[in-house]
Amino acid sequence: MKFRLFSACFCFLDKISPKNSSLEFKEELLKKILKRYWPYIKEYKFEYFLVLVGIIFTVSATTATAHIMKPLMDEMFIEKKEEMLYYIPLGLVVIYFFKSAGRYIQSVFMNYIGQHIITRFREILLEKIINLDMTFLYINRSGELISRVTNDIERIRYFVSNMLPELFRESLTVIALIGYVIYLNPLLAFYSLVVLPVVVYPIILIGKKLKKYSLRSQEKNADVVSRLTEVFNNSEIIKANATQRFELGRFSVQNWQFFKINMKSVYVGDIVSPMMEIVGALGLAAVIFVGGKEVYDGRMSVGEFTAFITAVGLVFQPIRRISSIYSKIQDAVAASERVFELLDRENRIIDGIKVLEEDITHIEFKHVKLKYDDSYALDDVSIDIKQGENIALVGDSGGGKSTFINMLLRFYDPDSGEVLVNGTNIKEFSQDSLKHHISLVTQRIYIFQDTLAANVAYGQEEIDEAKVIEALKLADAYEFAASLENGIYTKMEEYGSNLSGGQRQRIAIARAIYKHASLLLFDEATSALDNESEKRIQNALHEYTKDKITITIAHRLSTIESADKILVMQKGKIIASGNHAELLESSDVYQKLAGRFES
Repeated sequence: MKFRLFSACFCFLDKISPKNSSLEFKEELLKKILKRYWPYIKEYKFEYFLVLVGIIFTVSATTATAHIMKPLMDEMFIEKKEEMLYYIPLGLVVIYFFKSAGRYIQSVFMNYIGQHIITRFREILLEKIINLDMTFLYINRSGELISRVTNDIERIRYFVSNMLPELFRESLTVIALIGYVIYLNPLLAFYSLVVLPVVVYPIILIGKKLKKYSLRSQEKNADVVSRLTEVFNNSEIIKANATQRFELGRFSVQNWQFFKINMKSVYVGDIVSPMMEIVGALGLAAVIFVGGKEVYDGRMSVGEFTAFITAVGLVFQPIRRISSIYSKIQDAVAASERVFELLDRENRIIDGIKVLEEDITHIEFKHVKLKYDDSYALDDVSIDIKQGENIALVGDSGGGKSTFINMLLRFYDPDSGEVLVNGTNIKEFSQDSLKHHISLVTQRIYIFQDTLAANVAYGQEEIDEAKVIEALKLADAYEFAASLENGIYTKMEEYGSNLSGGQRQRIAIARAIYKHASLLLFDEATSALDNESEKRIQNALHEYTKDKITITIAHRLSTIESADKILVMQKGKIIASGNHAELLESSDVYQKLAGRFES
């Protein structure tokens, strides 16, 4: 019913609007908003029923406000019926009671629906983003993604909670009042309502312009959020280089560009209301002139004329609101496009259906190739790794070491070749079950705003205190953890700023140990530790990792000397492999790297 009413109202706009505007309005508004939101909206049938009750109360009361003018003038003032002195005031009280009750019911339940839908939308959008492939997450700024989850979603909430019910209510009000004025005097109704096309045509033109400005505003808002995110994430380097003024200048440029775009929307959007006032005044003047003649000629009573002019005056109020809503809908359309663009995006990494239940005991790369832009990150890589082996990856920056590890995490899939886990193509496993068996420690340490124990047991609902302590001891972290104010239950600050770099790195290693995975991936995992601390951790891990596969990226000789096999990587290829002693004799590239490690 609701959508049919909207369509009926928009058909009128279609007839007097330019062809392109009509198509754009219908396609973008009806299909991209109402149709896309309908699966969510239809779940709130009971709440919408109450909203409908509230709207009926409001519309009926508004029409009754005009209708009561007829007995007020004819029977109370002209005929001077005494009982009307009681009925009319009582009637007005009843009318406004129903109107107020209707508005309250509508407002409460529409806000409930809007807030509930958007709360779900935030979760849906975040779930979509964090499950997209790493390529998408790498190339999109965090500020851009934050803006979509916060700013764009808030604009949609305003549409669902405010604009949608208002549009429905005001459309019903216009239809009811137009029907009433036609019932009172069809001829006078024709003259009074002929101004409607004059009002609607420019509103549609304005709406097109507002949508363009709204889209630019949301994009610029994302730029502002991105700049702020970058400033706060890099505050240490900004202060170290005394570049506060430089960063403020860069922020200021985007901030004032955002201001200018928003003001353009204000200049265009706010012209609708005064334009409606002027056109409404012209229409009202015409009604008074034509209606006055009808009264003079005896074809209309004073009460009928008063009721008519009241109804016509009331018609222009909801029309003015509809025009304002239509202008703001362009904002919601632009926000919706950005949100649904993300929700409709297909993941490059397709999840498998097999569940990896056993430990990872065998990894094989078979002629794996992966290309970034015009160069190969991995170029015909083949290697066989078995349980208990400790593999080290060395080579110059850009040689493909991190990509090698990322393939095992399925951050990327090979362009050609296969990665096999326990003899099965890695693509066949579900990503959750695969990553359950993998622990990763990188040189970039991630500390969450939670207790130290929760950081070690990250992702677990229940924390096993004994396992946390064991992991901390193996990572040479228990001594400092126990000395904290609340021990292992001390709350970590943002980015772990209440810990030193070495302490943060130990926590990350403890997290990997706590997971008790069968495949350990270390990417410069001990880069922030001194030599003594690194030796203690290596000695502790030696026994722990003897039945696991360990793959380590390192630039320290002490880290790779004990590796069972060292892979020397250059430009995406494995150019040499063997243990430390073998490579010193057989590989010139490794000899240079080893000399660099020692220095």
